[in-house]
Parts: sequence; C-alpha cells; structure tokens
Amino acid sequence: MDIFEKIAKHMGPLGQHQKWSHGYFSFPKLEGPIAPHMNFRGKEHLVWSLNNYLGLANHPEVREADLKGATDFGMAYPMGARMMSGNSKYHEQLEQELAEFVGKPDAFLLNYGYQGMLSIIDCLVDRNDVIVYDGESHACIIDGLRLHLGKRFVYKHNDIESARKQLERATKLVESSGGGILVITEGVFGMSGAQGKLKELIELKKDFNFRLLIDDAHGFGTMGKTGAGTHEEQDCIEGVDIYFGTFAKSMAGIGAFVASTEEITNFFRYNMRSQTFAKALPMPMVIGLLKRLELLKNNPELREKLWNIATTLQKGLRDRGFDLGITNTMVTPVFLKGELLQATALTMDLRENYSIFCSIVVYPVIPKGLIELRLIPTAMHTLEDVQRTLEAFSEVADKLKSGYYNDNKFNPE
Repeated sequence: MDIFEKIAKHMGPLGQHQKWSHGYFSFPKLEGPIAPHMNFRGKEHLVWSLNNYLGLANHPEVREADLKGATDFGMAYPMGARMMSGNSKYHEQLEQELAEFVGKPDAFLLNYGYQGMLSIIDCLVDRNDVIVYDGESHACIIDGLRLHLGKRFVYKHNDIESARKQLERATKLVESSGGGILVITEGVFGMSGAQGKLKELIELKKDFNFRLLIDDAHGFGTMGKTGAGTHEEQDCIEGVDIYFGTFAKSMAGIGAFVASTEEITNFFRYNMRSQTFAKALPMPMVIGLLKRLELLKNNPELREKLWNIATTLQKGLRDRGFDLGITNTMVTPVFLKGELLQATALTMDLRENYSIFCSIVVYPVIPKGLIELRLIPTAMHTLEDVQRTLEAFSEVADKLKSGYYNDNKFNPE
C-alpha cells in the first residue's frame, strides 16, 4: 500500500476529527495580550487554558528583559550547539542558579521540555538497564521509553505496591544483565493534578537498588515553600536523583533543564545527542529566563495568589458537587459523564454563550463515558473570574444531566 493512501484511511485517534474540529477544538487561536481574558474568534473570553501559572508571560520586567536580550544580542546569538560554538556565560549562569534553586549540584539547559525528557531517558539508559515507570506518565516519557532498547515495566498510577512488584521483576533481570534500574514518575501529573508519591518511592530504595528521575514540569515554580518543586513540597530533595523541570509552565518561556550530581550532569552535557547536535537556546530567551527565575524566587506573593485562586476555585466546584478526582495541586480537572457529542456541545456552549474557554479532554486520553474540563488557575485570575466560572459550570452541568446536549445543534460540523 502507498504510505499516503494508508495515512488517508487512518488519520489517527485525534486526526480523524480534524475536518470539523480544526480551529475550534484543536489548533484554536487565542489572540491579544497573554492574560486571563483573551479573544477567541473575535470575542473576549475568560481563559483557563494557559500554563502561565505565576503570570510571568506579560510581566513588565520580563517583557523588558526579553526586549533587552533581543536588542543586545539579536535572535541568532549564540551561533551553533553549546559544545562547539554556542556557549555563553549567561547560559552557564542560568544553569548554576537553577541548580542552586532546586537543591542539586549542577544543571544542564535543554532546548525544549518534551524533547528534553525524551533525550534524558535515551541518554541515561542502555539495553541492559530496566525502566520502571508510572502508568499515567506524560507522552514525553512514553516516547523516551520507545527509544529504550531494554526492558521496561509499568506500575499502576501512584500505586506503591504495584511499583514494588515491578521493581522485584526488574531486579531479577538486572542481576543477570548487569544493568541498573531507573524509576520514572512525575512531580505533578498534569491531567489529574495528583502529586507523584516521591517519598514513598524513595522509601523503596531501602529494599531495591535504583535511581529516581522525576518530571516536575508542573511542580517547578509552584510547589514547595520556595517554589523549588514537588521534591521540596514533600521534603525529599536528596532522594530525587535526577530532577527535570521546564520553562513552559511557571516560567512562561521555552526550554527546560535537568539537574543532578556534577558527574551525571556532565555525562548529559557530553552525551545527549539532541543537545550536542542542536543549536543553543537563543540569548534573548536565556536573558529573559534569568529575569523570570529572579522574579519566581523573590516574589512569593505570585505563588500565594496562584494558590488562593486554585483553592477557591476547587472548593467552590466541590461545594457544588463537581468531581475533581484526586487533585492535590493547582491543576483542576472537572469530570463529567458523557460522550464525545455531549462533550463538544457542552464546550461550545461554554465558549459561545458564557465566553469561557477551557480545554476539553475525552477518550482515548481518558476512559470512554467521561468528559474532562481542565482548568489551569494562574496568579492573574481574580476571585470574580472564579465566581463567574462556578455559576457557568453549574448551569452547563444541569443542561448535561437534562439531555440538552444530546443532539447536534452545537456540533461545529
């Protein structure tokens, strides 16, 4: 069969809907300054879909630093990969400050978060090593696992006894292969909002020999007394062997970093192919990230505002009978019963008649029969935004129960 013909018949679980979903449910355009209120299809909406946790995306000091970086260096500087000709004192300064902030000896900058986690896994393990990972790991972890030539075992989400059983299997394998064991979890799971059970996993080191890698994309900058991450929140910084954080969430930027011992970090520097053969982070982004990190560390009120909005929103939703699952972080999933037709209709109603924009998640990302409306609170939202959302959600939930969304009057097709 011709490859193009095959693709035309099987566009994928999401791609099969692209003809009617594109531009509305998928690839929507939010326009105007990054803020809780933005324009969607020519109309102002209250937006709960931006990972701008601390509101730094449009912070005046950040905008000024970004502009100064571009003015002083241009977008091309530095030219080349870090190892060859693309290093700078600013890249190294950012690495040093990040390492100190998250409680590790050294850190290494990565060009992108998704590519970064994938590359860490690819670099760290070989065919003799075994990976044990959480069943609800992010797609970047899954794609990293696909590159792994050795064995991998999945444990039930946040289930420590399941993790123990998989570690027992892994231990038997490495006894004969001579390899090691890497355990991977997330600090904050971005869909459910649950914290990974870091302390409980670390306790398993008493019985098993493994190293722990955590993806703390959503925890970095938001969790812990200083915002250093979920490992700080759970008071287990030392037990986390490799810490990964992104700039795309609390830092409102592009890129990521990995932090560990000096030896392991240097191993990444000299062996991570995606960085060795890729251009360095542009200088304006690096200069801007230094300012973002400064603000993150020195302005705890931003994190306090975030948590005030998140806790008020979550309490209000729970008081009104909504199912938020097991979230114990700022990520706010709202679970409703319904199929794709009802999900699209409800979402369109929220956008067209209530001017509220939030992300919709359906099967195959979550089980059939469930709809997830995913809300991302930020420090820039207001209590008025929360109250407006609570009232709208109560109304659409009543409509859903009454069967109001059972026909196709809202279907964009």
